[in-house]
Amino acid sequence: MDLHLPDAQVHWHRHWLATPAADALQRQLRGEVPWEVHKIRMFGRQVDSPRLSCWMGDPAARYRYSGTDFVPHAWHPALVPLRDALGEFCGQAFNSVLLNCYRDNDDGMGWHSDNEPELGPTPVIASLSLGAARRFLLRRRDDHTRKAEVTLGHGDLLIMGGRTQSFYQHALPKSARPLAERINLTFRWINR
Repeated sequence: MDLHLPDAQVHWHRHWLATPAADALQRQLRGEVPWEVHKIRMFGRQVDSPRLSCWMGDPAARYRYSGTDFVPHAWHPALVPLRDALGEFCGQAFNSVLLNCYRDNDDGMGWHSDNEPELGPTPVIASLSLGAARRFLLRRRDDHTRKAEVTLGHGDLLIMGGRTQSFYQHALPKSARPLAERINLTFRWINR
């Protein structure tokens, strides 16, 4: 489904990964990924991010965001065929993935754009959700009243391409309602 946002290319594919495969992948990643709490810059100071994360990819796929440089862990074996399948589906090769584990409703991600220079001007970001359904918000960078919301479920794939990162921000808000764990994988290509 196309979200029909002006100046953006955002496509939502419900249940892109079948439930049994999504269940198995979530269990495997939760137990085998070297999760860590990344430091991020907020209001001029370094703080712990409100989620667990892991940066994986090809050795040259170094990434800098929120004032921190990230050297990738080697690809987890379960992610290599998924990376290749997503690359074929999206028509875009991927050399890295940021894994985020939102442990419960107290974990989230604030407003941001994936617009770092090493991603290039029109990056394709393929975002696969595993686990609890969560609200995903998009808003125009120049007019915060223009926004969209989807609820990303288990196995859903959201693809952001074109000039989406130039014109929009996105967020995964915390919730007052109890939520189970969600793992999100955002595949991307890092230019080097």
